[in-house]
Amino acid sequence: MPDTMAPSGQTAQGYRFGLRLEERGQVVAVGDGIAWVRGLRSAQMDEVLRFDDGSSGLVFQLGAQRLGAILLSQTHRLTAGMGARRSGARLTVGVGAGLPGRVVDPVGVPLDDLPPPAVETRMPLEASAPAILERDFVDAPLYTGNKIVDTMIPIGKGQRQLLIGDDGTGKSALALDVVANQRGRGVLCVVVLIGQTRAAVAATVDTLRSVGALDYTVVVVAEANALPGLRYLAPFAGCAIAEHWMRHGHDVLVVYDDLTRHAQSYRELSLLLQRPPGREAYPSDVFYLHARLLERSTVLAPACGGGSMTALPIVETRLGEISAYIPTNLISITDGQIYFDSKLFAAGFLPAIDIGRSVSRIGGKAQANAIKRAAARIRLDYLQFLELELFARFGTRLEASVEDSLRRGRLLRELLKQDRLSPLSEAEQLAWLLAYGEGLLDAVAPDQVAATVPRLFAAAGAHRLGLDTPKDAWLAALRAALKATP
Repeated sequence: MPDTMAPSGQTAQGYRFGLRLEERGQVVAVGDGIAWVRGLRSAQMDEVLRFDDGSSGLVFQLGAQRLGAILLSQTHRLTAGMGARRSGARLTVGVGAGLPGRVVDPVGVPLDDLPPPAVETRMPLEASAPAILERDFVDAPLYTGNKIVDTMIPIGKGQRQLLIGDDGTGKSALALDVVANQRGRGVLCVVVLIGQTRAAVAATVDTLRSVGALDYTVVVVAEANALPGLRYLAPFAGCAIAEHWMRHGHDVLVVYDDLTRHAQSYRELSLLLQRPPGREAYPSDVFYLHARLLERSTVLAPACGGGSMTALPIVETRLGEISAYIPTNLISITDGQIYFDSKLFAAGFLPAIDIGRSVSRIGGKAQANAIKRAAARIRLDYLQFLELELFARFGTRLEASVEDSLRRGRLLRELLKQDRLSPLSEAEQLAWLLAYGEGLLDAVAPDQVAATVPRLFAAAGAHRLGLDTPKDAWLAALRAALKATP
């Protein structure tokens, strides 16, 4: 068989015959997104297989007599007895400047009814995490626009911050708020949606488009009805896209929504491939699954590109149980967690972040000095207020100092409330922090906070106040704004 062909319209100079050897196998069984193949003894793990009907698969299990492949694409003609052959290639995804604004699946196929995106090169989905010598310290803040996060649970560029809580408590909403707040900040975003319904995916894309965030965001989607192999590969595809930008010196934010469904897809594939089950029927390497994914998020040293990849993985709990298998795995892998409480959500405290259970292990090192100084006692004051409020429910007589602490605590609770898709700038964060910390809002009733705080924000903008503005200038402007007639 000829191994080369002359291009159309050109001579056959240099055209010669030769042998082309190809190892071929046969499909033994197909079902539930898995194909069992025999006869491909030279196949390697994570190698792409091609089937005669046009379907494709990825080698995921090697056996003495047959191998198991997860299907990446499947036609109705794929049945037992179908021929299979090796491709000799690993699975890659197209990356480059043409991806922002697009919605693609984990193998790069567009899902937004537009032509395929222009790609610069292709990146393997599985890659080693950057070596220690390639990494740098987390020293730049990633502003979320959220009052609670930016002041008490700060996130730095290159950090891995877990969003954890029950279903329907606002985890995805906060993640989208963070993505929306990166507009104009030079941060590229990747949103990975795993196992969600088509309606939920469409709502997320519409939200990103309505706030102008889709211009710098690529959405990687593996819907609930997609093949389990695609749901398993979705976060690795998003990570590969982000890693390419990071290697080229960009700051990137990746949202994995969510890794609970990802672990469930991996468990489904593993059980179908007859791997031995472990705790809660998950395979024993499920910890390594997420560790090798999240370890790729970091800050690169200037000699290695100088970019960063910040990860916001989302995990779901049941009835607030954070000691379950997958949540504890992810807590131990990440650099902190933001915990969402269903009771706070039901009480109308939005975002429903439990400040006592939430922590950022390295973000404070990247926090702006002005905000760090102004927020130094905010967390402690609020936690003390919660204890005093619980004690005050017994109806005992309270001292004047305790009454004052309760009043300031209720004021702070109202200040921390924030609507969706209403991120604050750094100057606006500093405005309310200084006003509260210096007692400028002590005369304001809690039910008047929502009407008073915008005046502080307007003063910060009118006087062009910033993080480097002297504190005296800040206080003078804030006092004038509060004295002015609304």
